[in-house]
Amino acid sequence: MDVELSVQNCPVDPPCPISDETWENWFAAWIEYLKVQQAQQFASFPLACGYELSLRLTDDREIQSLNAQYRQIDQPTDVLAFAALEVETPISTERGEYPLYLGDIVISVETANQQAQQQQHSLQCELAWLAAHGLLHLLGWDHPDDETLEQMLNQQQNLLQLVGINAPSLQLN
Repeated sequence: MDVELSVQNCPVDPPCPISDETWENWFAAWIEYLKVQQAQQFASFPLACGYELSLRLTDDREIQSLNAQYRQIDQPTDVLAFAALEVETPISTERGEYPLYLGDIVISVETANQQAQQQQHSLQCELAWLAAHGLLHLLGWDHPDDETLEQMLNQQQNLLQLVGINAPSLQLN
């Protein structure tokens, strides 16, 4: 299975500590895991000969602009996910000859760094946590209530453990 990941590193402080190759390996492992697992939140994983997605690592100013434009919330956030798949539309399970475009994930490294310091773990761990969260959103996961949020957070922990990252502990408020 092929996963094509476009990583866009904007100049941010601190710089992202994760290489493009590591991101590609993580997303490939996560997609393979989720494909095999066929999680409860969606009927079946969208099958394709490969998958494409983009990851943009940016600052609070840019993510605030995107958040205001697309969610009408004029403040920075940690991660945004722009899914290419419509969850109301049935997903073809036929394997095509072209990779399936999943969508875009945008992460504010600036906010991720602040959250990592607050949670007392590494920036690498926080960025992986947010990327896994964004990927799940691209695949149709959502968290409108505490029960679905807990399921999604558990799945994020599974994804991080899969790539050897000690995931943050869950604490629902």
